Amino acid sequence: MIEPINENNLDEVLPLIRKYQEFYEVNNIDDDKNKEFFSQFGISSDKGCLFGYRTKGKLVAFATVYFSYASSIISKVAVMNDLYTSEEYRKQGIATELIKHCEKYAKTNGAVRLQWVTAASNEAAQSIYKALGAKQSSWEFYTYAITRG
Repeated sequence: MIEPINENNLDEVLPLIRKYQEFYEVNNIDDDKNKEFFSQFGISSDKGCLFGYRTKGKLVAFATVYFSYASSIISKVAVMNDLYTSEEYRKQGIATELIKHCEKYAKTNGAVRLQWVTAASNEAAQSIYKALGAKQSSWEFYTYAITRG
């Protein structure tokens, strides 16, 4: 069962967020910062929403959708910035259900596409995306650290 994450169940998803960050080798994981950051997303937020997948009373997966805009298509887009399923619950269709749910949420909120990135080495995730019919972008992804000073 997919549910929006809010102040009532945010603490339950924090261990999954930590595991997701560990998977992507994030340095200095901070649960307090995660709680503060992810609390800004909710079903009625114009920024986006955090969704959890619950089975047998336990949150076992999550996805986060943020909204942005693409001037190349002059449209609102949804960015599925995070998607994670606990290791013991993988290969059960949970990620696929979350992606489809995020697509519906994005469409309901006026986005014309759902987009995301994953590590080139994450072949398991890529096989799910391809099975759904998602197209791999030809764009190169870059990051540039902004220094504070």
